[in-house]
This record gives sequence, structure tokens and C-alpha cells, in this order.
Amino acid sequence: MSATEPVLVTGIEILPMKAGMALFLVTTPKTLLIQVDNQVGEALHGALMNKQSERPLPHDLMLHLLLGLDASVAHVVITEIKNEVYCARIIVTQEGPMGRKIAEIDARTSDAIVLAIKSKRPILIAPEIINVVEDTADMLKHLLKKNP
Repeated sequence: MSATEPVLVTGIEILPMKAGMALFLVTTPKTLLIQVDNQVGEALHGALMNKQSERPLPHDLMLHLLLGLDASVAHVVITEIKNEVYCARIIVTQEGPMGRKIAEIDARTSDAIVLAIKSKRPILIAPEIINVVEDTADMLKHLLKKNP
């Protein structure tokens, strides 16, 4: 792994926990755990299952706004950890008569991941994060055996 190349998330699992939900991001070198509240966990689960809600949820609204502006999510990057909280950026592109525009938008990691899933766009993780976080692959395997 290069010191500057982001790591691609190759799998996502969301599992209920006593307090909220556990979001596991699977990469080749490590599996990361992010705790999310139940509401965001439900949005993540719905996005993973391609469920459509009766009325637009906030993530749907954001995607509809981007579509209305002829813009789209290019990818999401989890950039750093501050005070044990993951930080993310949503990379948005817009094609227009004046060329291509790119914007980076600061976002809660869980919201960024929901948008990436709904848009079927890549989720990347900065290598600095991979280097410092604990690998939770064994924990995920154990929980999947308990809750198939």
C-alpha cells in the first residue's frame, strides 16, 4: 500500500448493537468499526438493501438536489480521525458548458457513506487511518456467526 493512495472499501456490514449500530468497513488491509446511532444505521441498512422509502429521506433529498444541479457524487473519502470521530469528504462533480467542476464537501462519515451507497460510488479511506486503527475483522466474523 502506498503512503498516499487511499484504500478502497470492498465490503460493508451493519449490525445492531446494544447502543446503536456497528458499521464495519472492510478493506484489504483491515476492517474498521464505526459506531452509528439507530437512525443512521437504518438509513445505511436501507441503502445497502436498495429499499425505497415512501417519502424522500434527507439522503434522498441531497441526491435529488445534486441531480437537479446536474451534479453527482464522484466518491467519498474518509480523511481522518479527530477526537475518536471519523471525518469524511464527499467529492461532487458537475459537468456544464464551462467544463467540469469538482467540489469537496465536509460531511459526517455515516452520511457520506449512505450517499456513496445510494449513488453506487466508491468509498475510500486515507492510508493514515488504516495505519492507526485496530483491525476488527475477527470481531465482525464472530458477530456474523452469532447473527447470520
